Amino acid sequence: MTRHCWKCGWEWTLPGQPGRGDSCHRCNSDLRVCLNCVSYDQRSAQQCRDRRADPVFDKHMGNFCEYFDIVRRVFTPPGNANPRESSARDQLKKLFGD
Repeated sequence: MTRHCWKCGWEWTLPGQPGRGDSCHRCNSDLRVCLNCVSYDQRSAQQCRDRRADPVFDKHMGNFCEYFDIVRRVFTPPGNANPRESSARDQLKKLFGD
């Protein structure tokens, strides 16, 4: 379990939390983003389990949330959706002719 960039997996080894202006040294993505927070949950309202936090609409961009806490997890590249979700999307595309 590591603290890492949500996009490329570069490991955050510095003590403490990344600041608003901190970015990944490999891909230059913001690190203080909802996608890197322990409270981020796709199934929750506004995709955040912390009810005190203000809604953030761009989950991949840096924000000023005062409840941010970088998550420790195993890195999985974005876009690796579960097969059930991707098959449902494929069926919808086929239905609508996309």
